Amino acid sequence: MLKAEDLRVNYGPIEALHGIALDIQQGEVVGLLGANGAGKTTILGALSGLLKPKSGKITFEGKDITRLGAPERVALGITQVPEGRRIFANLTVSENLLLGGYLELSPHKIRERLEHVEALFPRLAERKRQVAGTLSGGEQQMLAMGRALMAAPRLLLLDEPSLGLAPFLITDIFKTIRKMNEEGLTMLLVEQNVHKSLEICQRAYVLETGKMVAHGSPEELMKDELLRNAYLGVV
Repeated sequence: MLKAEDLRVNYGPIEALHGIALDIQQGEVVGLLGANGAGKTTILGALSGLLKPKSGKITFEGKDITRLGAPERVALGITQVPEGRRIFANLTVSENLLLGGYLELSPHKIRERLEHVEALFPRLAERKRQVAGTLSGGEQQMLAMGRALMAAPRLLLLDEPSLGLAPFLITDIFKTIRKMNEEGLTMLLVEQNVHKSLEICQRAYVLETGKMVAHGSPEELMKDELLRNAYLGVV
């Protein structure tokens, strides 16, 4: 579905990604693991069009999208849920969701998508008229995910969905991620909670200071003691 080849991204004179290669097959949840500062969010930005690669190639469903901007990639079916949620705090829940579907012109399809989001996140349905900035952290994460789903993505890029959430809310978020995948949604997941990430991913990449250092199934990665101790943060 998506393939990145020799992807390099700079911040000024500093190269942040050093020739990254990865692929995502349709229907998968692929994990992207690594310490803070490893370049995980930079990869998501390059794939979503928020960052312009210095070099390399990105293809999506066979189409070269390397030079396309973020709006064009959203139209093709790539949507990102950013770290920190970045909801529109002064707008209501409903207004946030409707903004997520801004490319869709059919009122019928917008209603269908709203119903789908509210079925996945019943709490959003209960709070549709509430100002988004007054929601709890978990509810704001649900809203950020629901807003992305309003664009009807085929590939969803999730950046730290459990960050700052209570343990019971993390469990709820991951149940929803699993359900979205069961419904056919393909996802690239950046997540600090390694255990939860490996439970839900079919494959994962391990990143260190802008370079891929490992790739494989969760079982394969966990068999490697060096990876477990040095990169995955688990024993």
